[in-house]
Amino acid sequence: MKKNHHLAILRSFFILTTLFSSSFLLAQQQTITYKSQSDFWQKVQFGGGIGLSFGSGYTDISLAPSAIYNFNEYVALGLGVQYTYVKQKNYYASHLYGVSIIGLFNPIKEIQLSAELEQLRVNVDLDGSNSNSQDYWNTGLFLGAGYRSGNVTVGARYNVLNDTNNIYGTAFMPFVRVYF
Repeated sequence: MKKNHHLAILRSFFILTTLFSSSFLLAQQQTITYKSQSDFWQKVQFGGGIGLSFGSGYTDISLAPSAIYNFNEYVALGLGVQYTYVKQKNYYASHLYGVSIIGLFNPIKEIQLSAELEQLRVNVDLDGSNSNSQDYWNTGLFLGAGYRSGNVTVGARYNVLNDTNNIYGTAFMPFVRVYF
């Protein structure tokens, strides 16, 4: 009888220990799951570009916010939007707006390689002539390289889809890229 009583106490102790350990382990698992959900936002960086240019009868204002997700220390992928207003007095006014997707590769900490696909809608209104106004899509595929220091990359990119109808004056463009 005492032997059965000791076995019952031992069995009860074992069951309670198992239940307590299971709930403790489950609580640890939930904490880890919660932490991994917040890791997504720790890998996201925001940045983009702002451009202002004024001259004799010329205005150029650009706003291009973007965000990237860092998969690891070497690879990031991101999305951006862009709006640009350009006006040459007594000649034309233009609105450009669109989206881009960018891939970044950092083979070493100081070097950043990039590929960016950009799709812009271009609206050009020639002064004094509504019949010569233009609305069209412009696609650019930029391959670039730059020197990276912290959150800033300075470099150049080349539009491999450049042609005579392109909205940019040249296929080769310098850039400064900042992500926080």
